[in-house]
Parts: sequence; C-alpha cells; structure tokens
Amino acid sequence: MWDELWTGARLATMVADPAHAKPYGAVEAAALAVAGGRIAWLGPQSALPGAPADLAGAVHDCAGRWITPGLIDCHTHLVYGGDRAREFELRLEGASYEEIARAGGGIRFTVAQTREADEETLYNAALPRLRAFLAEGVTTIEIKSGYGLSLEHELKMLRVARRLGANEALTVKTTFLGAHALPPEFDGRPEDYIDAVIAMMPEVAASGLADAVDAFCEHIAFYPEQVARVFEAARAAGLPVKLHADQLSDLKGAALAARFGALSADHLEYTSDEGVRAMAASGAVAVLLPGAFYFLRETQQPPVEVFRQARVPIALASDCNPGSAPATSLLLMLNMACTLFRLTPEEALAGITRNGARALGLQDSHGTLETGKAADFVLWDIDHPAELAYRIGFNPCHQVVKDGKVVQGG
Repeated sequence: MWDELWTGARLATMVADPAHAKPYGAVEAAALAVAGGRIAWLGPQSALPGAPADLAGAVHDCAGRWITPGLIDCHTHLVYGGDRAREFELRLEGASYEEIARAGGGIRFTVAQTREADEETLYNAALPRLRAFLAEGVTTIEIKSGYGLSLEHELKMLRVARRLGANEALTVKTTFLGAHALPPEFDGRPEDYIDAVIAMMPEVAASGLADAVDAFCEHIAFYPEQVARVFEAARAAGLPVKLHADQLSDLKGAALAARFGALSADHLEYTSDEGVRAMAASGAVAVLLPGAFYFLRETQQPPVEVFRQARVPIALASDCNPGSAPATSLLLMLNMACTLFRLTPEEALAGITRNGARALGLQDSHGTLETGKAADFVLWDIDHPAELAYRIGFNPCHQVVKDGKVVQGG
C-alpha cells in the first residue's frame, strides 16, 4: 500500500490548534506512512488498517522518538564571499553597525569579496554552511542574493543557490535582493541604482533563478519610496515580494510590505502597532531574526505581544550572513527566540515549521505533518518537543527524511 512506514513514533504535527487542546499537534503512539514522496497516512498506530509489514515496502521502528516536520529556514544570505570577522572586532571596540557601513565596510565589503569570487568558489564556501543546517533537520531553506549588486553578479549568486538545491537534499527557495545596499559605483546616486535594479528585474524573472524579490528598507539602505518602485517592478514581473523592515528604525516598512501583499516582513524590531495591524490585514508573516539581534547587541525588541494579539503568524530564521548573523544553527535560534523575545517553545517550533513555510508561500505543501504534504520530517532523540528550544549547542537529530527518503542519519 505504501512505500515506507514509520512506527512507534510520537508526532509533533504542528497543525494549528486555536483551542490548544493538543500542544504541538501531538499524536502519541503513532505511525506515519509515505507514498510517492508524500505523507500518505498518519495517526495512532492502533488505527493502522493492518499489520505494518503488510502495509509498506519498508517499516522503520522509531523506538518512541519524536517526529516533527522538516525544519524551514525562511531567511538566509547563505551564499557570499569572504567573512567579516574584523568587523566583529571593531564593533566590540565601540564602532556601530551603521558607522562601519558608512565607512565602506558592512555589506559593501562582502560585495567586493563576492564579486571577486567565481561560482565554484562561492559554491564550495556555501556548501558546508548548507550541510550544517541539514545536519540539524533543516529540509527547506531560503537563500538570497544581494552581495552582487549588478546583474552579472546577482545572477551568479542565484545560480549558485539553485545549484546547491539541485545537488543537496534540501529544497532551496531563492530571492533576488538587488536592493540590498548602494554599490560603490553608484555613490551618491541611489535613484539611479534603483533604476538599475528595476532594469535587472525582467532578466532575473526570465532566468527562472528567483522565486521572490526582497529589499532592505532602512536609512542606511533604501527608503520606502525607492523600495516601492522595486516592488512595482517585481509585481510587473510576476514575482512575490518580502522585505527587510524596521530593523534599525521605524520607516513604516511593515506597512509597506503589507501594502504590496508581501509574503513576509523580516526583523521588525521597531515596527509600530500600525504596522502590525497592516500585516494582520494583509496576511504577511512576521519573521523574527534573533541571531542578528543578539550578534549586533540590539536592545529594541520586536513587538511580539502585539503580533500575538493581532494574530500575525510569527516565523523564525537564522539570517545566516557574514556581517550580522554568522549562524548556521536554526536550533540555536529556537533558544534565542525564547530567551531574548520570550516566545514559548511551541511558538518557536511553529516559527521554523508551519509559519516558516507560510513565509515562503509553501504552506499548502510543507510545514506540518498532514496527509498529502511533502514527506519532509525529522526524528529526534528527545523526550519532549520543548527540548529543541531548551538545549543550547546540542543536536538531538537522529534522522532526516526528505521527500520520503532518509537523507541524514541511520
């Protein structure tokens, strides 16, 4: 009947339950079946329509382990050249993120390193970072461009991201982030560079290398009026949008994202109540990035309680990047979200499963354990799902299953 069957499991389905009758959508003493790379059946093992050996080509005994959906990192800058360890030292010596950026460091430094690197170099640098995520149960990851800032180099980054997804056992969603920073050749001419980004859009869309368009809306990057022009071009090209919003100040980025029907607005430390209401009305996901908050030693926390009250879905992501979040552990983000932002462990896990999928437009196929969805799931050596957020620097991943096939672990 089925290709494979996992028995003796405890399932954290992460299916939304407004009544909260079953935290984590838990199903004890459960089984999960896969056919054709999809979840074909799941539920109490006692409800199986026959003996396990008669139902599937292969049967796996989970020995009481928990199964969650495959983890989803919905915001990374995984492909880049060089590193920014020296900037880390400078910040500890008193320089601010903005001062470093205005002095030609920050994103511009990574742009120079990325432009100098060929595709093979970028691929080989990104590969161990990607595999670190897979080793912790990540089965879907978003990768942005944004360190090329010219058509040639932005496409180069996107090709590397696509190649990573083709060669490794993860789903890779790509995002064109041409409006990330002002490249040096456009110094003092931000409007001209926005024109250049808009001119890139048709070729980016035609290449099929980008699944979405992003921008950095901040006073050290681009203003709302400039971002709106980029989003209009993305809309004309048929690409959905998302936004780096309200990280360092309130430029009304959350409301701008909502106005364009963005999949998500990300960072959001300075988002106002008005911005939250706009996101609630549009259905945009709030993507919180505790790694960047921690690494930059920020003090302004995102308005988590306001998001809860407005029922804005909260996702979490690593923001893996060389300057403000050199992190390759999505599990660590769970702990940071709980300790720094006061999310509950269940909210945090929903942020890298159900709501992470929504932030990528994948809610119909990923993010929860439900029949018909992709058979992406993880077996964990834990006694309770809260352990995933509770432990620090510990990886209890026993096995990763991608499209119904074991790709990591025994």
